Amino acid sequence: MLDEGIEEHGAESTALAAAGLHKSYGATVALENADIALKAGKVHALLGENGAGKSTLVRILTGAVRPDAGKMLLDCAPYAPQSLIDARTQQVATAFQELSLVPNLSVAQNLLLPTLPRGFGGMVSARQTLCDGAGILQRYGLERIDPADQIDGLPLADRQRIEITRAINNAGKVLILDEPTASLAETDWLFEQIAKATAKGVAVLYISHRLAEVREICTEATVLRNGASIASVDLSDASDGEIFEMMVGRKSAHERMTRRSPAAAAAPQLAGRNLSGHGLKNLNFDLRPGEVLGVAALEGQGQHGLFRMLSGLDQPVTGQVEVDGAAVQISSPRRALKTGSGIAYLPEERKTDGILPGLSTATNVVLPVLGQAARGGLLSQSREMSVAEASAAKVEMNPRYLSFAIGDLSGGNQQKALVARTLATGAKTLLLFDPTRGVDVGTKQSIYAAIHTFADAGGAVLFYSSELPEIVQLADRCLVLYDGVLVKDFEGDEISEQGLVAAMLGHVDEIAPQEAAQ
Repeated sequence: MLDEGIEEHGAESTALAAAGLHKSYGATVALENADIALKAGKVHALLGENGAGKSTLVRILTGAVRPDAGKMLLDCAPYAPQSLIDARTQQVATAFQELSLVPNLSVAQNLLLPTLPRGFGGMVSARQTLCDGAGILQRYGLERIDPADQIDGLPLADRQRIEITRAINNAGKVLILDEPTASLAETDWLFEQIAKATAKGVAVLYISHRLAEVREICTEATVLRNGASIASVDLSDASDGEIFEMMVGRKSAHERMTRRSPAAAAAPQLAGRNLSGHGLKNLNFDLRPGEVLGVAALEGQGQHGLFRMLSGLDQPVTGQVEVDGAAVQISSPRRALKTGSGIAYLPEERKTDGILPGLSTATNVVLPVLGQAARGGLLSQSREMSVAEASAAKVEMNPRYLSFAIGDLSGGNQQKALVARTLATGAKTLLLFDPTRGVDVGTKQSIYAAIHTFADAGGAVLFYSSELPEIVQLADRCLVLYDGVLVKDFEGDEISEQGLVAAMLGHVDEIAPQEAAQ
């Protein structure tokens, strides 16, 4: 059957083909009868909801796990990688969504692992490692990054670029990119590197929930649902609605949510007065009860500093944070929860700053409110599950996942759990940094609905998103930062992608007054 499939796609052009792939973990079927064929020199999208089997398929193709059934061919020869290194040896390399870099090693070491250059006596040559690393960075347009820098000191976007660069550098035949723009505000660099790779005949498998960029870079797509291949389609022949229906089995209900207009006279629930430091310059803003306030900015414009200062992870160099009208000093996220009506923070990186992977999903959800899950000072499993279920329901999370180790869930379900935990705190103000990063359309709608329900009940939400359509759909107002300065405060129907882009680039004078209404 696999050989027939390759003939159907054209043996000469097929770089990697798989048919009938199956993988189970106990009673849970993660992948069932999955087929895919990647053509040399082409970019092929892999689409599906979180939990559809995309991550399992990627792990099989890259040798991280072995399928229970099915076959694969690489350049028409049997392909059964035993490990990530084995796959890389066969010129199949992957950039993972949950970054696989070693945080306490340098950029150069991460780019060259597992084989570092050796010098006299067979010892690793630090000098040659830096030299080779610098050469790779220059080759892929990242010479601004110091090869000696330690990975954990880099911004998340640069860590994502290093992950991608390492994969491209090792992908002589097949390059797999799993949510490569999840942490990138701009796609120009990535798309340029993909174009160079495909020009050399490399087949690219591109996994993303962002259909606009999928259409820009890909020609074909395979859709997974419930672990099975639903269809492989020419993207020029399929509408977004048709793709969504294939992904989830129903039509999209994607509509702009009704904007609220909180009373201007209402006292701010959270405010910043002349906040400076950590990339910000004299920022002033108010966030009122019942309001969803967006933050839009290109990478590195001060948005990280803003959220870290408001959550207590960093302290302002100058300026003041106010909660419920009172000046406060917030020393930690724990302290933020106890300040005034409470501030809860959803961090950017769920893997390193959010989840505790070895614990159950229920335990992860109730961590901030363990007292509610205790009887007589002892943690009660039944009460823990009850508290977790109440919060999980707010984000439409299937309660069966609460008993799973959270590290075994898909990225989308992990994100749902973290949003549920944020809601479980009882805080009246939420700080959400890229709350739907790397999740599917259905999960996004669940998170959007939870945010709006929270605001409708009088809660206040400040969120940053790297996706402008998300801001347009979700925000009542939007602050735009450029070079650490608040350059524009959009409100209501003024919020449009065109206006946001112009302000994010510093072209505030070019924004038409009625642009959003056009």
